[in-house]
Amino acid sequence: MALATLAGLSLDCDDPAALAGFYSRLLGLEISYTSDEFVYVGEMGSGLGFAKVDEYVPPTWPSADVPKQAHLECGVTDLDSGEAAILGIGATKPEFQPMPDRWRVLLDPAGHPFCISVMA
Repeated sequence: MALATLAGLSLDCDDPAALAGFYSRLLGLEISYTSDEFVYVGEMGSGLGFAKVDEYVPPTWPSADVPKQAHLECGVTDLDSGEAAILGIGATKPEFQPMPDRWRVLLDPAGHPFCISVMA
């Protein structure tokens, strides 16, 4: 018997509203809770939260100087057009790509790496 259920995943950042806006557009999820310190998109159990950290330092992926704090996997129908659309809403693409023919590593506006790959 489970003691708890998954309510979602939260990412640290310096601007919760901006990062929630990015992921709301990326995933097509509505913003369901907002405060100065925390914003949540989607429904409990399947959404994402964004928590304000005053001295937030983004990951330096692929360098381990500041390790990634979370990693999301996102499915797209086509890598090139999916990448272009996601870059268009504020993601960036690091130079290092471990397997660009199979998946792409992108960075959200706060510097968190996430991957896109084709969903079969």
